[in-house]
Amino acid sequence: YFAIHLLAAQRRRLDAALAPFLLAPDTLREVRDKMRAELEYGLKREAQGKATVKMLPTYVCGTPDGTEKGKFLALDLGGTNFRVLLVKIKSGRKRSVQMYNKIFAIPLEIMQGTGEELFDHIVQCIAEFLEYMGIKGACLPLGFTFSFPCRQGTLVGWTKGFKATDCEGEDVVDMLREAIRRRNEFDLDIVAVVNDTVGTMMTCGYEDPNCEIGLIAGTGSNVCYMEDMKNIEIVEGNEGKMCINTEWGAFGDNGCIDHIRTKYDREVDEGSLNPGKQRYEKMTSGMYLGEIVRQILIDLTKQGLLFRGHISESLRKRGIFETKFLSQIESDRLALLQVRRILQQLGLDSTCEDSIIVKEVCGVVSRRAARLCGAGLAAIVEKKRENRGVEHLQITVGVDGTLYKLHPHFSTVLRETVKELAPQCDVTFLLSEDGSGKGAALITAVAKRLHNIDKYLYAMRLSDETLLDVMARFRREMKNGLSRDFNPTAAVKMLPTFVRSIPDGSEKGDFIALDLGGSYFRILRVKVSHEKKQTVQMESEIYNTPEDIMHGSGTRLFDHVAECLGDFMEKQQIKDKKLPVGFTFSFPCRQTKLDEGILITWTKRFKASGVEGADVVKLLNKAIKKRGDYDADIMAVVNDTVGTMMTCGFDDQRCEVGLIIGTGTNACYMEEMRHIDLVEGDEGRMCINTEWGAFGDDGSLEDIRTEFDREIDRGSLNPGKQLFEKMVILGLHKILTRLGVEPSHEDCIAVQHVCTIVSFRSANLVASTLGAILNQLRDNKGVGRLRTTVGVDGSLYKMHPQYARRLHKTTRRLVPDSEVRFLLSESGSGKGAAMVTAVAYRLAEQHRLIDETLAEFKLTHEQLLQVKKRMRAEMEAGLKKKTHDTAKVKMLPTFVRSTPDGTGSATGFPVWGLVRLSRSGATSCAKEISLLPCAGCWLPGPSKVTA
Repeated sequence: YFAIHLLAAQRRRLDAALAPFLLAPDTLREVRDKMRAELEYGLKREAQGKATVKMLPTYVCGTPDGTEKGKFLALDLGGTNFRVLLVKIKSGRKRSVQMYNKIFAIPLEIMQGTGEELFDHIVQCIAEFLEYMGIKGACLPLGFTFSFPCRQGTLVGWTKGFKATDCEGEDVVDMLREAIRRRNEFDLDIVAVVNDTVGTMMTCGYEDPNCEIGLIAGTGSNVCYMEDMKNIEIVEGNEGKMCINTEWGAFGDNGCIDHIRTKYDREVDEGSLNPGKQRYEKMTSGMYLGEIVRQILIDLTKQGLLFRGHISESLRKRGIFETKFLSQIESDRLALLQVRRILQQLGLDSTCEDSIIVKEVCGVVSRRAARLCGAGLAAIVEKKRENRGVEHLQITVGVDGTLYKLHPHFSTVLRETVKELAPQCDVTFLLSEDGSGKGAALITAVAKRLHNIDKYLYAMRLSDETLLDVMARFRREMKNGLSRDFNPTAAVKMLPTFVRSIPDGSEKGDFIALDLGGSYFRILRVKVSHEKKQTVQMESEIYNTPEDIMHGSGTRLFDHVAECLGDFMEKQQIKDKKLPVGFTFSFPCRQTKLDEGILITWTKRFKASGVEGADVVKLLNKAIKKRGDYDADIMAVVNDTVGTMMTCGFDDQRCEVGLIIGTGTNACYMEEMRHIDLVEGDEGRMCINTEWGAFGDDGSLEDIRTEFDREIDRGSLNPGKQLFEKMVILGLHKILTRLGVEPSHEDCIAVQHVCTIVSFRSANLVASTLGAILNQLRDNKGVGRLRTTVGVDGSLYKMHPQYARRLHKTTRRLVPDSEVRFLLSESGSGKGAAMVTAVAYRLAEQHRLIDETLAEFKLTHEQLLQVKKRMRAEMEAGLKKKTHDTAKVKMLPTFVRSTPDGTGSATGFPVWGLVRLSRSGATSCAKEISLLPCAGCWLPGPSKVTA
């Protein structure tokens, strides 16, 4: 009704002033997409120090599961008020949270004074609360809700009007502990520092397990959410999730949303304590919305649209128009007369028309704030949906903050915007009734429960410095193992395999492969053919190896293998054929040729007697001959690691490393012959089976072995051996038993925590030893950057959800100058044994053809004696006058009757020129002497001799 009284010209000027606050759907989608890009960028390692949206890891890796219990102290600092809470948490069927709290004011002079004054004030408030509750003597676990940007507990920068000096860049926990020490009245166990946003998510997560986002819409604006670890490049590890404190208030500080900022936003920014910073927060949070309204009111008054064109002293005062007035004015229940009354309280003499305009201004400013906040939140929920890989996402957002709670329309507009911009997400908003202090207590409860586990498992967390040291140690072990002098005492045996190349694509034929390396024994028939392209067809059969055979005699074991091979050949109807056989024997063997393998020691729980020190090929041939119903040509015995490398080498000829991470662990690689003292020859390369499972058997890893490692070793079949392998292959059961943890529902988080740490260490250790091999290959090739492929097999690598990703990530970090492709062996090491045999068969065929070609050049001893006899006869015929003319061997006299004896001059024959010889025989003068043919001298023609 009153709007019709506004002149059309005034209406146009008012619309023009407010138009920039009315954001079109396309503009909001653009803001959403830019926010998404900034979120993604902030998670990258290269963005650290450059990203505006900081994406700070909080190291909160899960929401409450209902098992938390105990008494906890919580501090909540995030604005002009500071809160201290005592939180009692009960678990079980009647789980509950009881809270007792007291609010203390933070005076402006302390907010903007020194850091020491601020933390001394905080500690004074804590002391008063402890005194009030009668618990001053108790050292309770404490969670600190510190609602300012922090990176691993270090304050990045103040916001929300705080400016205390000597705090930015400092650890807030250290500052709090120092203040407690200065007061010297009580002690506290500070367990966790969290942001208010994280505290809100945890509080709501206690009520709704589906809550994985926390939103603050109050004095400040921020959001946190549970991000997949695999996407967080700035934190090691790939398994599970971690809460990320986005600190999205700084969105736009790089200018990406300057096109939607108004002149009023710029005026508010320039007049703030931190110009140019927190631009998105200054457009969306309660601390600044009232100031934006004030700037608009001043501009409209200057245009004569408000307050009769008179700018009062009250209106000129910064901060006079608080956001609470904005919320009151927008209330639907408030009549214009009451709006006038609020304005009059602010010293603004207004008319009803003024009240209409002021209400409209408040509406567009708060609506824009809610819409922008909704656009940012839509980017988060869409990211969550894509992380889960679902078409439709159901998720809960925990919310706190006076703007969301008290503003009459903000929450509604926010929800509508999220629904509009993220239509595939069903978002529930859960109001945090108890604030972020309860969340801090819950985080502390979770952290405290895991603290005991962390204490035991601390030694399993290996720094990059330690991993690089392990890498250097293993490189030295490799060098010792390759040396003829040091190999007998080396822990890492570096066994030559006599495999000299990977497949080159020309192999073909029909082969049998045996694969023995665990309780299951596999036999394969591998057909390699060439039609349009090289293809491999495989048929296989798996046979069980009973434990009594694994631990019985060697004769029983190889009779069992021969029996299984006979059964397979019967099924394949090839008993009448003598096919080339490759034998994958996945135990440490010493070889002097490809078709020989002297077992050094059993591993993987095998203990068959009479095999160590014997040639496994001879043992198998003996068992086959004993049967007598088929024959086999065993051309190659290889390790499963070598088989894996050869399998992957068939698909990628850059593959020169084989890696096994399964029941056991091992690696092989192609080494330069010039470095292998154990084998004659310096030309070409040969595959070395490192047998790295024994790394550390000489005590070189004692400083990083834990009590859990020693306990696992003591309970094994081979104490003191394969120590590195026992550290890599996860011994989770022993660790959980030692911790008293059973994998029940209540302990699921603890079990996951243990699994994460143990598997992470395993991947790190493998990456460090693999890094040593990669560095060796790079140095061998003399290149600055190595490009190679690692063939990998093994159940741990294949089936653990995060192991492979961890291994790849750590390898890239430890060996940054290598470009490594990890190629999974889909067909196992059996195919590799066939490929080794195929290569050996190809080389044997090549040698056969060469031998056939050169056969007539090879003379037997008898033939050479016959040649000697014939030459003697020819020589005699050439020396006789009767037979000289017809002799083939002319035996021409030279009339040189003696060799020089060094005693003096030579006389008795004509010479042209002069040669003078000293008694020592040294030439003092040399000329060319022409020797011409003469009677009685059989010279074919003129010759020149230099004496």
